[in-house]
Amino acid sequence: MLALVPNIKAAEKWSRQTTKRRVRNLDTKTRLKTLFKKAKADGDTAFGRGVESQLDKAASKGIIHKNKAARKKSRLAKALAVSTATSTTAAKPKRATRKTSTKK
Repeated sequence: MLALVPNIKAAEKWSRQTTKRRVRNLDTKTRLKTLFKKAKADGDTAFGRGVESQLDKAASKGIIHKNKAARKKSRLAKALAVSTATSTTAAKPKRATRKTSTKK
């Protein structure tokens, strides 16, 4: 593939800036995906709040869309709620009860 070389000095700078931004944004997006997966697997609400903060920060900088950040935060909150609900039900000691049959 033939690379186009800009004729204008400012265009050369725009090209350098674009490359820097693309690399930085890709790194941020990759880090957000990793944090999201770790928070979902971990189930820790404090860590989840940190991830939500990072999503908001990325959305405010324009790295990801604000609706994407909201969607990810919603899904994370839902996953954390499910994981805390299952951990609290698993932590309860079971009572020794005997079920009686009501069939005749």
